[in-house]
Amino acid sequence: MLDPSAAHSARDAKLAGLHDQLVDAVEGLVSGDDWRRALEFAARFRSRSFNNTLLIWVQHTAAYTAGRVPEPMPSYVAGFKQWQQLNRSVLKGQTGYMIQAPVTARFATATPQNADTWRRLGRMEKPRPGEVVQSRMIAVKPAYVWDLSQTGGDPVPERPPARLLEGAAPAGLWDGLVTQIQDRGFTIQRVPNEQVIHGANGLTDYTARTVAVRTNMDEAAQVKTLAHELAHVMLHGPDNPDAVAHRGIGEVEAESVALMVGAAHNLDTSGYTIPYVASWASAVDAKTATEVVQATGERVRATAGAILDKLTTAQASTGDPPGLTRETPAIEQTPRAPALRHPRVPTQPHTATAAAPRL
Repeated sequence: MLDPSAAHSARDAKLAGLHDQLVDAVEGLVSGDDWRRALEFAARFRSRSFNNTLLIWVQHTAAYTAGRVPEPMPSYVAGFKQWQQLNRSVLKGQTGYMIQAPVTARFATATPQNADTWRRLGRMEKPRPGEVVQSRMIAVKPAYVWDLSQTGGDPVPERPPARLLEGAAPAGLWDGLVTQIQDRGFTIQRVPNEQVIHGANGLTDYTARTVAVRTNMDEAAQVKTLAHELAHVMLHGPDNPDAVAHRGIGEVEAESVALMVGAAHNLDTSGYTIPYVASWASAVDAKTATEVVQATGERVRATAGAILDKLTTAQASTGDPPGLTRETPAIEQTPRAPALRHPRVPTQPHTATAAAPRL
């Protein structure tokens, strides 16, 4: 029987190795094109945390380079037993991709409003009469997933892909985004040209509670701009305690969300270059570029996921094999990174332009 201390040491060593892989992956995101590819990949695997998405990406790339998998991009990933649910099994000799899995514990209290009264329950312990119980993540542990190409068995039913004509917007996407903006108390304005909104593609005015988009561009560009502005509405309003006042970070967050929403609908975003990550990340005091990217990446993924979950449009897969059922929610909760806080700036309308980023 393995000594408990040795088991803990082995687990910690695996987690340390995962962390090193993750840091290397994040530090590799030094150009706009790299950041774009990372976000497009994350949009197709949004059932995973941003950190785990990068870990899967790095390990699958290594497996493809070594000739162990046939395609450079993963299709679906799942755990060993999850593949068995779909009557598939991992092929002999295939190594899984190590990711970070949440470790949860149950907590109980009779006064949930008082944070100091929550106590952790033992494995078989029942709550006392009148207590409420919540499960919370307390740590992470190594876990493994395998790509579809690493398994064999029954075929996985494929969903019909969302198809898009060049220059057109995905069916229903504009209306779905409009609904989400209106649900937050903002009015949509469609203006004839950029001169009306100070030379911008779109403009969010938090004081007037309006979102404007110019109509003298392709439908695809209009809907991408609308997704950008919805991200600003959700993330950067003056009443949002987690909003960042740093203009460069706010712009990258909003455009990254728009890119993920577009990628989930097979919307071609290759003509637009995301700002260089190193440039905007290095402008944040007391944070390394790696810390900023990790914090922003998960914030972007969560926001894009929240938008996509409310849409009824045809979307690309979330990365889970069709037909898979989970006992726990698909979205993995990761420890929240410290907020990137800066001194508040005076409230002013936001403008999104097609010009070079203003950092």
